Amino acid sequence: MTNSFADFMKAKMILVIGSNMTEAHPVAATFVKDAAIGGAELIVVDPRRTDLVDFAKMHVPLKVGSDVALINSVMNVLIEENLYDKTYVENCTVGFGELREKVLEYPPERAAEITGVSADTIRALARRLASVKPAMLMYTLGITEHICGVNNVMSCANLQMLLGNVGFECGGVNPLRGQNNVQGACDMGALPNVFPGYQRVDNADARAKFAKAWNVASLPDKPGMMMPTMMENLTKGKVKAFYVFGENLANTEPDIHHVEHCLQSAEFLVCQDIFPTETTRFAHVILPAAAWSENDGTFTSSERRVNRVRTASVAPGQAKPNWWIFKEIARRMGHAWTSSSAREIWDNEVSVLAPSMAGIKYRRLEGDGIQWPAPNEEHCGTPTLHRDGKFTCGLGVLKPIDWIPPAEVPDEEYPLVLSTGRRLYHYHTRTQTGRSPGINDLLGEETADISAADARKLGVADGEMVLVKSRRGKVKVRARVTHQVPEGLVWMAFHFREACANWLTNPVYDPITQTAEYKACAVRIDRLT
Repeated sequence: MTNSFADFMKAKMILVIGSNMTEAHPVAATFVKDAAIGGAELIVVDPRRTDLVDFAKMHVPLKVGSDVALINSVMNVLIEENLYDKTYVENCTVGFGELREKVLEYPPERAAEITGVSADTIRALARRLASVKPAMLMYTLGITEHICGVNNVMSCANLQMLLGNVGFECGGVNPLRGQNNVQGACDMGALPNVFPGYQRVDNADARAKFAKAWNVASLPDKPGMMMPTMMENLTKGKVKAFYVFGENLANTEPDIHHVEHCLQSAEFLVCQDIFPTETTRFAHVILPAAAWSENDGTFTSSERRVNRVRTASVAPGQAKPNWWIFKEIARRMGHAWTSSSAREIWDNEVSVLAPSMAGIKYRRLEGDGIQWPAPNEEHCGTPTLHRDGKFTCGLGVLKPIDWIPPAEVPDEEYPLVLSTGRRLYHYHTRTQTGRSPGINDLLGEETADISAADARKLGVADGEMVLVKSRRGKVKVRARVTHQVPEGLVWMAFHFREACANWLTNPVYDPITQTAEYKACAVRIDRLT
């Protein structure tokens, strides 16, 4: 996030796009609801009528996968009607001419055909966004889980820069991370193209620094494989061993039949987790890890805030902290890593090697944590990035982007669009929440959420068991007829194994991030009776 959670309640206008906050981020959503109750203008752009719409001044129900076309058209109106922030664009950005040329190809009438949102609504949305400054933009996986996920994110950035909203309190571009500590994992270099602190592997100085710190002769100068490539290479024998750390791939990845084939193909599979999962069934070795409450360390939240995590209970049996497990494996491979606690790892390694976190030391995390960048120990952290439109790279880059449709669209055989997400009462594959009887009482099975119009066409009653089919698989699931879902859309989650949406989802990926297109594939619904 460029901004902070504290901004949510103070914001004058909030644009939420591709985020079912009330179920996926219920705590953050309370701040947004409080802001709306207090007078902030809330706009929700989402194919479904999520619970947050009840607090919104405007709901824009676009078709799944049409975000770029909608945002381009909004920018078209802003430019054509001279509603954009000319001073900000001239002084703080580059690329306006190219962006203008591209978005002029998306007048509201054309965008209406792509998005299903009327031209008048698009104009009203643009004018409303231009009427309040600054405005916050928030998004989640409804933006990123597409084959054009990177383009969707860049479109959000284009819009906020065009409006002059980046670099100010209560403004910015604010992704709400999909899981706890995703931000922290990325910060620590859990990406194939960067070292900790987002230092690129193709930078010779960064490689030399880390090679010296890690006491190795050299480090690769090209990014490593991303997960879909790793898994595909298991089937080809190019990857011999696979180490799965805290992930239940056999439920979370698209096209489960194919995922299981990949996992079965591994010559050597290690799983490190706190509970048995669908994935550990394929493991040759299972390493029992301590849970978060049995560990000392740090989490970093979506707002870049590094917070302490303290041990609340002793880990059971042979379960050990993750850092201890990694250190022991390294020791048995002949490497003597010196840090012997989470504190030593942070103070002696992370803060020394990552310039953006150089000022964050364990002793400074006793209160409410610190938001990076914090370049020195006198620095109090950075609540707002790109302050006053001053970007890390100099000027903000406006990038022209074209809309592309989802990889799989409805046809005669599969006439409906399946989109997936999370439900309030469960977390991911229920590795943890599935062991809670109370939570299972609140939500004990998956449903296929459909509109009343589609239910009538199909002759399906609310609560009836149906078969949802895609080109990859089928699941038997109970239909839930709801006003939240528009005609032509089926919505499901991936929490329950037998009715997991990922038996159906399409294994196609954004070419840059390799994020799967969980939000769009073609399906059909058949009655069982």
